[in-house]
Amino acid sequence: MAATVEVRFKGNRKDYFLWPDDAEPLRVRDPVIVPAERGVDLGRVTAVGEAATRKCASGCSGCAVGEVKVPEQAVIRRATREDVRQAEELRRSEEDTRRTIVEQVRTRQLEMKVSDAEWQWDRKKLTVYFTAEKRVDFRDLVRDLAAMLHARIDLRQIGARDEAARLSGVGRCGKEYCCSSWLTTLGPVSLALAKDQHLSLNPAQISGGCGRLLCCLKYEHEFYVTARKRFPKEGKTLRAARGPEKVVAVDIFRERVFLRSDEHGPRIVSLLELRDELSAAGEPPPEARGIAPRPDAQSSRAQRSDPDEIASGAPQPRDDGSSAPHPRDDSSAAPPPATTGEPERRRKRRRRRRRGPRPDGGAPPSSGPAGP
Repeated sequence: MAATVEVRFKGNRKDYFLWPDDAEPLRVRDPVIVPAERGVDLGRVTAVGEAATRKCASGCSGCAVGEVKVPEQAVIRRATREDVRQAEELRRSEEDTRRTIVEQVRTRQLEMKVSDAEWQWDRKKLTVYFTAEKRVDFRDLVRDLAAMLHARIDLRQIGARDEAARLSGVGRCGKEYCCSSWLTTLGPVSLALAKDQHLSLNPAQISGGCGRLLCCLKYEHEFYVTARKRFPKEGKTLRAARGPEKVVAVDIFRERVFLRSDEHGPRIVSLLELRDELSAAGEPPPEARGIAPRPDAQSSRAQRSDPDEIASGAPQPRDDGSSAPHPRDDSSAAPPPATTGEPERRRKRRRRRRRGPRPDGGAPPSSGPAGP
């Protein structure tokens, strides 16, 4: 069975082909000649075998669910040194070709910006990439360029991100653009990512060289979302050691919470200290407020009570040391109300609503104390 091979061309363009198993295996960066539209093209291998198969399946949007895409075309042959030299000459001539196209665009006063030009290896096709704010009628331009360059002309409109990926550049971090170096698939970036990370919403500070939001905003977004689940929400009022206090801000890196009280003013407290204060004040469990418990909280609860004794229903010792059952402990008495706070009461109300009215027409029994 033939192996799948990923081949990349200029820019982020890539395609998948087959390579027979009986031939010498291909390696990454090997130049190959592959079939193209109305001709052949030269590219370099970037993935082989299982890695290429997984990338082909994950990057395919036209396959059905569970279907594995199999490339329809096969690699023609390995590229020779003469083939590579011819491709390099074409790359050097592409800038002159782009300038020629820019002059033709200015002559016709078309509202479009020519970003790049790419020759097919056999010079039978020229792909011109451009950006424009609105639809452009370039039919006359294509006809004149085809007669001038003696090749098939393909004009493709791209966005600002794709233009930056093709032209490359240096970002504010001092390194080459991610989209032109290693980030081969450009995903959507929204302003919500910057809001979740509490970054400045000034476009000049969170935009890249393409004028769009930075792609790197997505790198740490999952970490911020996961870390904030352990902290109380900002703007919420907590009843801690000093009474009601409002959560002003949280510092997920230093594990701190900024609180403000109308009576005592602002203060900074660690996340673990805030959890202890809420427990001492009789507030709902920290888990209900979105604060993660201590790692040893579960083990300390297990030490305070014997699970086997509780499960067996054995009478618990009283304050005076005897093991006599509590006066209210009898088989006919209703179980004591749960003391797990507001979430437990909400669950009881939902159960009563699901049970509906009693068969005799009366109201469902209440779990609270009876009135006078």
